[in-house]
Amino acid sequence: MSEERTDRDWISRTVLPGGEEPDPRFTLANERTFLAWIRTSLAFLAGGIALETIGDGIFPEGVHRALSILVIAIAFLISLGAAVRWWRIENNMRKGRPLSLPLIVPLLSLGGAVAACLIFGMILG
Repeated sequence: MSEERTDRDWISRTVLPGGEEPDPRFTLANERTFLAWIRTSLAFLAGGIALETIGDGIFPEGVHRALSILVIAIAFLISLGAAVRWWRIENNMRKGRPLSLPLIVPLLSLGGAVAACLIFGMILG
């Protein structure tokens, strides 16, 4: 493994120590994927805020509050997962390791399915 370059800034050396610089195209692709997950997180956050704001007359009090909290919690987890995924991918690329599967995908799928089922049940019930 080559010596670490000293022209990297301190935050790069701290967050991503060691390894070799990957092709910038792969680093930028990883960043674009991170930003896509952040947009998804912001959409869930907006949905949770909307549920809390306008869901009062549509759903019973406890249900609309629980749905709002669930959707906002999913937004938080997606945002956190996006950061962890970005770091793991970048770190693996620098060290020549295989890329790991994203935990964020089943999390998003499960959270979205649970929220949809709850809303569907409320509409039918």
